[in-house]
Amino acid sequence: MVERVMLMGHGPTSVPSRLVAAAYRDEQEAADKVVRLGSGVDVCLFASPVPYEFARKAGVLTMPATYVPLNGAALQGALLRASLDERHEPERVSIDVLTRAEVEEAFGEIDLNTDHVHLREEAAGPGTLAAFHERLWRRGATSVALTCVHATAERLELAGVPTLRIRPTGAAIRSALQTSALLGAHHRLEESQLVVVLVDVPTLRETPRRVTPRYWREELKLSLQRLLLQEAHRMSAAVWPLDDHSYLVTATRGSIAAATEGFRTPPFVERVREELGLAIEVGIGMGRTAQEAESHARAALARSQTSQRAQGFALDRDGRGDVPAPRTPPRAQSPAKPKGLEILARLADRLGDQEQPLIVDAENAGNMLGVTPRTARRLLRTLVEEGLAWPLPPNRTPQPGRPRQLYRLIVEKLGPKNAN
Repeated sequence: MVERVMLMGHGPTSVPSRLVAAAYRDEQEAADKVVRLGSGVDVCLFASPVPYEFARKAGVLTMPATYVPLNGAALQGALLRASLDERHEPERVSIDVLTRAEVEEAFGEIDLNTDHVHLREEAAGPGTLAAFHERLWRRGATSVALTCVHATAERLELAGVPTLRIRPTGAAIRSALQTSALLGAHHRLEESQLVVVLVDVPTLRETPRRVTPRYWREELKLSLQRLLLQEAHRMSAAVWPLDDHSYLVTATRGSIAAATEGFRTPPFVERVREELGLAIEVGIGMGRTAQEAESHARAALARSQTSQRAQGFALDRDGRGDVPAPRTPPRAQSPAKPKGLEILARLADRLGDQEQPLIVDAENAGNMLGVTPRTARRLLRTLVEEGLAWPLPPNRTPQPGRPRQLYRLIVEKLGPKNAN
């Protein structure tokens, strides 16, 4: 069937396209084939609804997809072949995969009754579908099995069950090829759509209660801009500072989608947290113009600032937040973490009285708290998010590996008793 589609697709089409074959032995391999092709294709055309359904349920369709239909003329062609064999009764058949609405429409168009037609609408493995048809035939409820699945037909024929395969017509294949070419062309245009990303750094916002040292702010801004430039380079984007606490990134929808797992995770957030210990807020906007995209990005940023949930950080060109929410697996119950003030008090107590500001990194904080450096790094980030510590610019050394990240403990938050 894949070969047939490929041969028909070599003819002239209104939309120039190139076909890439991905043949399989079993329809259940469809999801793996899609993953292997990855971003190398603009649209997937499946040979029938069955492999399409397996790929859809596996959640691997990150690009537009369609399939060659087996309803309508394809089903009527199978019924015509059944009527030409005196052993078969077209009104006493079992049919798989197709929906009841599709079957009733096809039968109604040629004045056949569906009262004795048995359906299994859900896609399943060939063994399950074969068992459905064979059980009905052995009970005498049907005269012939009509199947959309090649492997199911082979099993039924070996079991001696009268079987006819529902095959698509040439017109259906040509129509599906044209539809997929149009979907691919639209996808290409959509991938090049302008996207604006706004990155806001709450830690850099000045408030009456928190005035951070100018030197520290400038060093942190430089480190953050360097990191954003590195990330932007990977996605062919551009970065501009907007003010003292926010940045604007321009890119295409395709490059941002690749960097965010299809708009499921906000960009930049994890790396900034890992390397600088900062929590940032991100809003993504798409639009027909740069001004419209930036307006949507600001609206998305405002939504992310007022919500603790990761979803809704992106708005499409119509201003709708219909981008997929992140797929977060269920997390096991973890022990309650000590509160920020408690962590700060324990660190301050172990460091003792010093005239200089209290500065720690993940390794010595872990030694003092009796936890691993990884856990200590997470606890230090908690202090930063609660305003109890400042991340200092990374301490770069000639040695290879991750730069040593230092944190300045704000022991003043503990009150006069513990403050230096």
